[in-house]
Amino acid sequence: MQLALYRYSLPLSQPLVFKGERLANREGLLVSINGQWGEIAPLLGFSTETLAEAEAESLACLAALSRGEKVSPALPSVQFGLDCAQRSWPLNLSAPLPPYPLLQGSPGELIKSLSTAERQASSPSRLKLKVARYAMEEELALIEQLAARLPTTKLILDANGGWTREEALRFCELLPLEQIDYLEEPCAAFADSISVVEATGVSIALDETLSRREEWYDHPQIKTLVIKPTLIGSLNACEALVKRARADNLRVVISSSFESDLGLGQLARLAGEWAPNEPPGLDTGHWLTERVTTAGGEVMIENVHCLFKMEKSAC
Repeated sequence: MQLALYRYSLPLSQPLVFKGERLANREGLLVSINGQWGEIAPLLGFSTETLAEAEAESLACLAALSRGEKVSPALPSVQFGLDCAQRSWPLNLSAPLPPYPLLQGSPGELIKSLSTAERQASSPSRLKLKVARYAMEEELALIEQLAARLPTTKLILDANGGWTREEALRFCELLPLEQIDYLEEPCAAFADSISVVEATGVSIALDETLSRREEWYDHPQIKTLVIKPTLIGSLNACEALVKRARADNLRVVISSSFESDLGLGQLARLAGEWAPNEPPGLDTGHWLTERVTTAGGEVMIENVHCLFKMEKSAC
């Protein structure tokens, strides 16, 4: 049996702020089980566990595996990484659709960058924008500019549960609904989000509700499930959500949590398997200025820090 655990740190092209936490580097773990890899990378501000906690549980799991024991990790990021490293991946999957662009930054900066988007040969069919981060008036002005300059582009807005019910109502009442594909998690509480959709008619997607494994029920204005495996954890739990979405005729978007290129590649494979007709939410790789794998997909172990390594011949 071959077991290994490495830690990586990749600089971001510019610092990012996640729920008040400033991040200049993306740090995570790469786990290898008999030559197959997985990524364990809790995201600051979104994951319930810290990287230190994930590292401790990963080391304990590998030690148990080395003794021939079965493991059942409790932390979502560890579940995801170990599942990927032990999964029987389907062969000959078609490549997923190209991910839609993600806009992140201040409204003023993004309005200045719109001229670049206008010079492109064709407008993207969908474009994702983070909201509930700056003054509501500035964000609404940006959305108005996007709608005017990219009239054939559907906008996906992601609030990450950042509004109260009253704030979300005020925002949604001023949206150009005909150009909004859906709004992800307007409020932290599911009941508040449902109140907003019933009052305004906006379509929504569930994201954090799924990651927190909270109860939810089907509603005509819920259009999409955004599945973030790093935050949800077990691939069985993710696949159960995919099956529920199919049963309820909901769209499925496989989405990233700023993983490295290795993790993004595995998420792309899951998207090709679980949601082949839906563009994934994987446009985060360009925020990282370095890679952990070569162009051929081999992990560059000389560029990562080894935490655990064991090679044992089968008896």
